[in-house]
Amino acid sequence: MTDGGGRLLVVADDDGDRARIDAALWRVPGPAFLAHGQAGEGDAANQPILLSAAVDPANGARNIVLADGRWRDEALDFERCFHLFDEAATPAARDAWRALAARDGVERRFWKQDEAGRWTQAA
Repeated sequence: MTDGGGRLLVVADDDGDRARIDAALWRVPGPAFLAHGQAGEGDAANQPILLSAAVDPANGARNIVLADGRWRDEALDFERCFHLFDEAATPAARDAWRALAARDGVERRFWKQDEAGRWTQAA
């Protein structure tokens, strides 16, 4: 489990993207360890962080990261969703942002990374 006791589902369609996320989670500096696994490898139900191509919380996750820039409406079934995207996916992310404005019960926030690497809330 994560420090807060929750579980996380990280979704990316591309096998290479998931492999890079997997490698990055193994290299987290400091005393913290981010235990995780890939869907289809081992016991997904016991993974605090599960990497997957599908929006399928086999680990019981209530939070989701859409790590490949592609919005999926199934993410609305989770308590909290983090939609990560790069410059190329910005137009599609803007479309998703506008569409979410019309959804009841959705609280939208937008965070942006500055030149120094700090994250600030932009909207």
